Amino acid sequence: MKSLGFVEVSGVVAAVDALDIMCKSAEVSLVSWERKLGGRLVTLIVTGNVSAVTAAVENAKAQCIKKPCAVAVIANPHPETVRLAELSAKRLEKKNAKPAAEKKAEAPAAAKTAKTTAAKSAPKTAKTEANSEKTE
Repeated sequence: MKSLGFVEVSGVVAAVDALDIMCKSAEVSLVSWERKLGGRLVTLIVTGNVSAVTAAVENAKAQCIKKPCAVAVIANPHPETVRLAELSAKRLEKKNAKPAAEKKAEAPAAAKTAKTTAAKSAPKTAKTEANSEKTE
């Protein structure tokens, strides 16, 4: 049976620490994470079977460098709850895909500029070589 685990902690560093603890302590995987208040409040969402998620959340609660603000385990979540977590994950993927698309768009433009520069400088070099041969 699948379940969702939530850990809300203050600060990105504490959130990464909590995620590391959860992933090392049980067979769970990150669904998504949400940053609020400029990263001062971070919510981690993990999934796995009920016992693994419960163990992971409890270990994060006990061992994290900062005490979590809130923790929750939802066993057998309602489909709407799962949809909300998936929506958060898609929003994160979409946000991460934008910089990659921008980099791809910049790369052809830079290559085109380099080709244009090389093409402009090539005839000058040929003319210079032709002139040097005539003078000899």
